[in-house]
Amino acid sequence: MQKRELYKLEGEKVVRERRYCPRCGPGVFLAEHEDRLSCGRCGYTEFKKKQTGKEEKKGGR
Repeated sequence: MQKRELYKLEGEKVVRERRYCPRCGPGVFLAEHEDRLSCGRCGYTEFKKKQTGKEEKKGGR
């Protein structure tokens, strides 16, 4: 992943696409995995909530 993929331009503002690590602070982004968000620097991990079968069927075709 390149640094330019972590940011997006909206008009004249720069918007961050990913969340920061709550332990390390600004500048250290959390990596997005299929089932979790994790920090490669300190090892902080947040698990994503699993969707039930009903919620998955609503969103897809």
